[in-house]
Amino acid sequence: MTDTSALEQVQRQIMWNRLLSVVEEQAQVLIRTAFSTSVREAGDLSAGVFDLKGRMLAQAVTGTPGHVNAMAASVGFFLDRYPAASMEEGDVFITNDPWLGTGHTHDFTVVTPTFLNGKVVALFASTSHVVDVGGRGFGADARQVYEEGLRLPIMPLAKRGVMNESLLAIVRANVREPVQVEGDLYSLAVCNETGCRRLIEMMREFKLDTLDDLAETVIENSRQAMLDEIRDLPFGTYRNAMRIDGFEKPIDLVAAMTIGETGIDVDFTGTSPVSAYGINVPLTYTQAYASFGVRCVIGGAVPNNAGSLAPVRVTAPEGTILNAPEPCAVTARHLVGQMLPDVVLGCLYQAKPEAVPAEGTSCLWITALLGGHGIAGDNEGGGDAPPGRPFTISMFHAGGTGGRPGKDGLNATAFPSGVRNTPVEINETIAPIIVWRKEYRTDSGGAGAQRGGTGQVMEIAHAQGAPFAVSALFDRIVHPPRGRGGGAIGERGRVRLASGVELNGKGRQTIPAGDRLILEMPGGGGLGDPKARPAEHVARDLRNGFISREAAARDYGVAMAADGAVESKGRTR
Repeated sequence: MTDTSALEQVQRQIMWNRLLSVVEEQAQVLIRTAFSTSVREAGDLSAGVFDLKGRMLAQAVTGTPGHVNAMAASVGFFLDRYPAASMEEGDVFITNDPWLGTGHTHDFTVVTPTFLNGKVVALFASTSHVVDVGGRGFGADARQVYEEGLRLPIMPLAKRGVMNESLLAIVRANVREPVQVEGDLYSLAVCNETGCRRLIEMMREFKLDTLDDLAETVIENSRQAMLDEIRDLPFGTYRNAMRIDGFEKPIDLVAAMTIGETGIDVDFTGTSPVSAYGINVPLTYTQAYASFGVRCVIGGAVPNNAGSLAPVRVTAPEGTILNAPEPCAVTARHLVGQMLPDVVLGCLYQAKPEAVPAEGTSCLWITALLGGHGIAGDNEGGGDAPPGRPFTISMFHAGGTGGRPGKDGLNATAFPSGVRNTPVEINETIAPIIVWRKEYRTDSGGAGAQRGGTGQVMEIAHAQGAPFAVSALFDRIVHPPRGRGGGAIGERGRVRLASGVELNGKGRQTIPAGDRLILEMPGGGGLGDPKARPAEHVARDLRNGFISREAAARDYGVAMAADGAVESKGRTR
């Protein structure tokens, strides 16, 4: 290798790192300017830069796999509709079509071309979850996508720098929170514009007229690095299945993973058919989370882009719940799609058991609350109580993750989505609700050498005592997270009222005036034999309130004194 080629390699690595910095700034602008709490507080977004072939070159670390990896496919759809040669400076394009974007109408994807010296050189894309798009609201009750609110085909949000006021007027007229939603569309446009400006600065600094050479370096190096890691695995086909609650009936998620010389193929043949309700998953979202499950164990240090994604190929037969065609309802596609990393990890456990955690809660426990006229009226348990002021809010919360190799599961942490829990104080500020309780759920984490993460308990009421409604979006109530390697299951979830009424895990339901909604979120499964857990770790869990004294004796064989000291280790080997 010559000195010149070595210098070029170093320079290209610097430019690659600079691209990562550009898209991270793009994402941070989106967070700072977003109106929606799901973006601003929870980080439910994605941001990335693409070449003119629609290949993702870099993604922001901030963001969810469902957004990032699905957006990686959606930019190609934008280019099919508006080829790069037809774009002009100041153009911005948008869609929330589930099959062209990230899987449901609550996510808007915006694409902006970058121009240097009058020529388009790259594309920036971003996605964020908005609080409302009209229709039935954020929930799983719809039977067809037409009931799920406003659906925009790929179209201009702006032309030559002028916003599409007709489009914005249509959006405002169809959503319950017009200021928030319109504000989020502007924030998507401005974060892309920031990415464009930073990229142009970078290209001028490095005297680049095009990103073509850099793109090939990024993609080929990433592809090869991913293949190198895959080729270290034992080749073969590994199978796993998981049963989850579903809506009208349980759902079986069935996977066959084939590891070979050219990559990893994940086939979901045998998975349950589509649901009659809004828990169906478009294929792009299935591919996004299934490939993320692979990346959790294989190639985690390789940057996420078109090159590293290419060796992981995901398929599902059309008509299964993981490849739902139009006009299936899909708003709550996360309830099924976010289970897929655990399904895929169950396959990888057979090939690389030392690197795979136990199952966790997986899907977010998104609490969509609504109030006001017609939401919880007389025929829905509201009685004669006044309806209160209208509001719509989506609160992002999570149960526990599975026990990890060498570490316990994470408590009340969203995996695989990675979004943060939205703070109670923020939710109480923007909606007339009071969260009376938010605490860890004792004994919810599955016992194991590495304990499953604990879930949490939340108790929510209307601030003025009015009736309100919850669009329940919960799973793992009937079928809990499973342990691995001898670890125990995590505790099932539960949804109920303070008055004692049990609620369903899915569907819109009323909380009568003066009553409270209580959510008990699942815990993660345990990893390894519970009797192998050090007694001092059991004592620490007891002191922290993660387990009870009864569980210490029953599950771990450790008798604890009232002060938390170990009295005896009733273990047999």
